[in-house]
Amino acid sequence: MLTFQQLYDRLLKASMEDRVPDELDKIHKDKFDPHQLDCLLHPELYPPVIRLNDCNCSQEEKAACAGNCVFDALSQDKNGNVNVNQDLCAGCGDCIEKCKAKNLTDRKDILPMLEAVYKSKSPVYALIAPAFVNQFTSEVTPGKLRSAFKQIGFTGMVELALFADILTLKEALEFDKNIIEEKDFQLTSCCCPIWIALIRKIYNQLMPYVPGSVSPMVACGRSVKTLYPGALTVFIGPCIAKKAEAKEKDIADAVDYVLTFQEVRDIFELADIDLAKLPEDERDYSSRTGRIYATTGGVSEAVQNTVKRLNPDRSLTLRAAQADGVPACKAMLNDILSGKITNNFYEGMGCVNGCVGGPKALISKEEGRKNVYSYGDEATYLTPIDNPYVIELLHRLGFDTVESLLEHSDIFTRKF
Repeated sequence: MLTFQQLYDRLLKASMEDRVPDELDKIHKDKFDPHQLDCLLHPELYPPVIRLNDCNCSQEEKAACAGNCVFDALSQDKNGNVNVNQDLCAGCGDCIEKCKAKNLTDRKDILPMLEAVYKSKSPVYALIAPAFVNQFTSEVTPGKLRSAFKQIGFTGMVELALFADILTLKEALEFDKNIIEEKDFQLTSCCCPIWIALIRKIYNQLMPYVPGSVSPMVACGRSVKTLYPGALTVFIGPCIAKKAEAKEKDIADAVDYVLTFQEVRDIFELADIDLAKLPEDERDYSSRTGRIYATTGGVSEAVQNTVKRLNPDRSLTLRAAQADGVPACKAMLNDILSGKITNNFYEGMGCVNGCVGGPKALISKEEGRKNVYSYGDEATYLTPIDNPYVIELLHRLGFDTVESLLEHSDIFTRKF
């Protein structure tokens, strides 16, 4: 019986060599699980987390697994198998880590994505998360990584940090406008889909304190599609939850495919790409604020510095609190609900240390955090207010002034 990993390896290699039909003929001569094959060929039909085989655990272990999901996305069917509810699963990946039988895994979107890249007559852009710094190898610069994506068929690579700049500016404007008295507070709405899922699904009474901003992923995808009609967008990061976010109905127009760093590493290895030897293709214009979004505290620092630049005479300063990981996020939200409010800006990250601690990161969260801040320190501009490329991009997207970000915008605003 072919394992899921064997099916994945064979089909990925065949896809890179444009011979998937021939490989499928060979696979059908072997013993395999049709469900696993369908998950690989049609991932869009499945939740971010998939069950590979029937559950052979004890009844106590099955019950514990099904009752362990903070979003109640796991349940047992009549045969005792744990099922993942596509509508409820936020893709935090906690169940994958805790499954003793290793019977749960993240969905692989790579096969249909490669087919789309190879067959598309429209431009295809890789949207790379701010956590990318040194993920693939310490010798790879952003410019070399951009060259690598072009070598495998992408039109180009866009760093989400530039769009994190724009969302920072929007949240800073929201804070400056709405946080007037000591009792006022704001919950950040951009960046982490697990944080937003917690508020929307479990702590819904706090939604009035969340400004209607999309994530940098959605902002980038929509902007690319606005500037290049018909373009395909592929988000790449350390996060499984982005696979769920990209399919939410009100923002499903932004990103066509979501890959993890691990999936992209598999492509580079099969394509035999030596990243360190590729030419530089430098085109980054993000400020420090956008680059540090990948770590816990990065959003708070970004918005805090931008508020100071927007209104240096402001009497009420931004006092931030952060939560690291789902349990800490829940604890902080519970404190807010119980009236224990000592800050006026709250940031939550579903993964410990933020995105650099994501389930599909390729390096340790400690190394990732250090790399992200080093990359931030290399930026020419401190905040989006200082960054002329942010202003230029906003003008290209139809925003006459920075303040117009607070007006209704189909690109950067969502209605929760």
